[in-house]
Amino acid sequence: MVSFDYGEETRLLVDAFEEFVDREVVPVAAELDDRLTNPRKGREADGRPSPEVVDAVEEVRRLSADAGYYAMNLPESAGGGGVSTVTWYAAKKAAAAHECPLAGRALAGPEGPKPLLLDADEEQHERFVRPVVEGRKSTAFAQTEPGAGSDSPAMATTARKEGDEWVIDGQKQWITNAPFADFVQVFARTSPVEESGRYDGITCFIVEADEFELTGINNAIGVGGWQGELAFDGVRVPEDRVLGEVGEAFRSAMAFLSLGRLELGAEAVGTTERLLDAGFEYAGEREAFGRPIGDFQQVSAALARGRARSYAADAAGLRCAWKLDEGERAVEDTSIFKWFATNALWETADSVLQVHGSTGLAEGGEFATALERARVLRVVEGTDEIQLNTVARENGL
Repeated sequence: MVSFDYGEETRLLVDAFEEFVDREVVPVAAELDDRLTNPRKGREADGRPSPEVVDAVEEVRRLSADAGYYAMNLPESAGGGGVSTVTWYAAKKAAAAHECPLAGRALAGPEGPKPLLLDADEEQHERFVRPVVEGRKSTAFAQTEPGAGSDSPAMATTARKEGDEWVIDGQKQWITNAPFADFVQVFARTSPVEESGRYDGITCFIVEADEFELTGINNAIGVGGWQGELAFDGVRVPEDRVLGEVGEAFRSAMAFLSLGRLELGAEAVGTTERLLDAGFEYAGEREAFGRPIGDFQQVSAALARGRARSYAADAAGLRCAWKLDEGERAVEDTSIFKWFATNALWETADSVLQVHGSTGLAEGGEFATALERARVLRVVEGTDEIQLNTVARENGL
């Protein structure tokens, strides 16, 4: 029988990571008071995070990179730690379960070195990838467009070859970290669908921040003003900015989709566990009608259902991570996990907020913020509907 226990090495590493967060990250967050959670205090007029918040996030990123945690999931040859996917899952979950709102920033997210960057050649690696791995720079994954979200192969952004340059035209939106990225990875169609088919003919380009226009901030709930709209109006980049092979970027990106879904599922599980800890504690202490509210069946059952969902989601996530470590695609597994874990968080966040009553509704409070984030997680990296469609397709429908 296969055991899905973390193993001693993973447990020790996660313990060390949590100690790092307590020692290095918590003090950084404490200096900001409630500017990390209160949108009225931590945002600029256009909705983007204040300079103080951005500086704190960048400091945490550098501290974590220096300590060896930030990109520890990447191969050692790329500057990472070469840890297993199981270890990365456990660390991502632990970061989300931590009370510090900056804990998650200590591990690479959309702004960090994703596996697609492993397609970089040696020169690109030194110029672009290494600074991101080391936490000195950040990036963004620019694929979503106004008319192409889940159906990303239908993107309208194009790039045409002129001499030894590529000319990029198009728009991107809802791009996480776009307002602060030193460079973005832009997906553009380099040959028409009629010639290459839907999934080929898409190329990824490295475009630096001073080469495109940031046309707006996308103020989505649960994201905190970190997303932006980008415009590429005849942007010219040299041949050496092509990341990977011409026409193969979409397939390369999809090859790493399972990892992205695992990461978001891990965030959902960790957040669910944190909320449940708060919910059970509050239900045992808060009294109404002469006894703890946890004595009332509707309260206790709501929390128990959340615990059952969290237990099942964590088991599924660990199984997915193990399969990825074994070299399996785990497409169906990670789609099931992402759908189940994010919906478990959504339902549990709502229940825990309800248990806290009016206190749970406080703007910028832990429970309202978690509910907003839970709603975001059901959309990004593939909507609920996309996950279920994937499961159906993997089973022959």
